[in-house]
Amino acid sequence: MIREADFVESISFALQHISYYHTPDFIDAMGKAFFLEESPAAKDAIAQILTNSRLCAEHHRPICQDTGIVVVFLKIGMDVAWDARNSVADMVNEAVRRAYLDPENTLRASMVSDPAGARKNTGDNTPAVIHMEVVPGNGVEVRIAAKGGGSENKAKLAMLNPGGDIVQWVVGAVEEMGAGWCPPGMLGIGIGGTAEKAVLLAKEALFESVDMTELKARGPKNRLEEMRIEIFDAVNVLGIGAQGLGGLATVLDVRIRDYPTHAASLPVAVIPNCAATRHAHFFLDGSGPVHLPVPKDWPDIEWRADFSSRRVNLDAITKAEIASWKPGEKLLLSGKLLTGRDAAHRRIAEMKSRGEALPVDFEGRFIYYVGPVDPVKGEVVGPAGPTTSTRMDAYTDMMLDAGLVGMIGKAERGPDAIASIKKHSAVYLVAVGGAAYLVSRAIKKAKVAAFGDLGMEAIYEFEIEDMPVTVAVDAAGESIHRTGPLLWRRKPF
Repeated sequence: MIREADFVESISFALQHISYYHTPDFIDAMGKAFFLEESPAAKDAIAQILTNSRLCAEHHRPICQDTGIVVVFLKIGMDVAWDARNSVADMVNEAVRRAYLDPENTLRASMVSDPAGARKNTGDNTPAVIHMEVVPGNGVEVRIAAKGGGSENKAKLAMLNPGGDIVQWVVGAVEEMGAGWCPPGMLGIGIGGTAEKAVLLAKEALFESVDMTELKARGPKNRLEEMRIEIFDAVNVLGIGAQGLGGLATVLDVRIRDYPTHAASLPVAVIPNCAATRHAHFFLDGSGPVHLPVPKDWPDIEWRADFSSRRVNLDAITKAEIASWKPGEKLLLSGKLLTGRDAAHRRIAEMKSRGEALPVDFEGRFIYYVGPVDPVKGEVVGPAGPTTSTRMDAYTDMMLDAGLVGMIGKAERGPDAIASIKKHSAVYLVAVGGAAYLVSRAIKKAKVAAFGDLGMEAIYEFEIEDMPVTVAVDAAGESIHRTGPLLWRRKPF
């Protein structure tokens, strides 16, 4: 007998748990990647991710400001009896609602209804994406994840010809992904079935543990394990590295699931999991709610601002100073900083098309692409890591024309955005995706500057002190996301 209260409490607890605890296998793999990393920029990014992981565990705050779309896989035993008044889906969504609105650790609601139209935020991160299977047994197996939009947006599917080179296609797909999925992380790969089955297999593969070191030590036992190693090695020699800055570690592991397919087909899907890997697996047997183990060990790594970083006062910035910055250079920003992302940029474009005055003066300012988590417990702002900058590429020229001199986000910029940056002698900086709570500790004051009705997508003005960033595109249009991977690219094994 599975009680509704136990089912809801267990899923709600799990969602809170994974918002601030990495799994131990992920922490261990990231620590190993740090000690093996030779690229200074990538090593600094991994140090921020690991420091952020420990801080989030200590303070029970989200690892990433994008607290994800909830994905649930349920295996329900045929002999289970439910002591419940609501459907299984309704119970899952009640759990999501409770978890995301928890006043002790409020999580960011990112789900929007009417996705092809008004895109109105549902306010509580419901509904979840739920997959249910009825199996023999008398319990309920639950696998649950909170999947960030940046990595989810990089999912790829191909219908290859039978005999097609799966490894070659996956490696090419990862190279096309760029840095928007916040590497280093994990690749889930699905092979076979139909188009939708392959994607589902890839998503399920992401629940598996990180064990590449152990696999290499014992050697592969079958073709799928051989492919895991081949893809792992081939992707890492691309030199993409942490946050796309160039380095040795792009993926920590590759997991593959397969399924029989039609003789004329070879569906292959790949989905990356970012540095904010969040998932849990538990079993309900009717004895009560489930509580998950707490990770206790982190590598002896603590990121600190160091003497090699240039300190910058945004309140006294000049074009001449900006022109002196070089790709890969580390900066510590202080002063006043505007924020804004998709919805704010769209609204600015609409106002300009109508000839209306803008509510914010962008002259000489920097903007940070961020949608922070709501503050709790006296915080100025909740975790506030960067969002993927390419979504703002279409607005870059408009914003630089309006007076902006710099932008801060994550991942690479497209060619048109880079051309605009060069034309305006502006600059693009990156903060570390997966270090949202660490970044938020640099924010000393925050106030809404415009579009308050947009919630987390409003334009804020932050007052910051020593916020760590890296120069990604300099005033001459040179990009670290081009030069970094080229510098660290190696010959295939």
